Amino acid sequence: MTLFTGKGDQGTTTTFGCNQQRISKSSLVPEALGALDELNAFLGFVKMRSAGEQRIENALREVQENLFIIQAEVAGADKCVRKGVVQKVEELVNAIEKEIPPLKGFSIAGGTELSALLDVARTVARRAERRLVAAAEAKACPLSEETMAYLNRLSSLLFALARLANHLVGVAEEVPRY
Repeated sequence: MTLFTGKGDQGTTTTFGCNQQRISKSSLVPEALGALDELNAFLGFVKMRSAGEQRIENALREVQENLFIIQAEVAGADKCVRKGVVQKVEELVNAIEKEIPPLKGFSIAGGTELSALLDVARTVARRAERRLVAAAEAKACPLSEETMAYLNRLSSLLFALARLANHLVGVAEEVPRY
């Protein structure tokens, strides 16, 4: 397999290994796939910056695996997020919430580099979710209920991990003064 073919030089593409009909690169499916790819790549960077915090690394690795499944689903493959994956994310978020101080409102992103990176990942995840919802609403790609629920929980997981990253090193959350 070559890294380039030149077939997309006119602004069209196909979904890898699935429906080989050429579509505009600016259409909803490539936009959704690109948002997922951006998120997955950024999570790889965050994982590498997690300073050996194994729980965070493991959680991010699992998210990356699930994002590949979601990308395949969006592209038209016969794949989707397995039953129980959303529940596993919810259990992880609940376990983290038991370990960290209760949330009292909005907090200013940052504290530690890892927490700030996880907050950026959270916003990228929300953008990817919006792109996938738009594609699903336009019937450009069907998405399973489990996938939709997973995408909705993903930003909560990343927020919980950001708060955990600060908590593990004793950095208190800073609230906005408004």
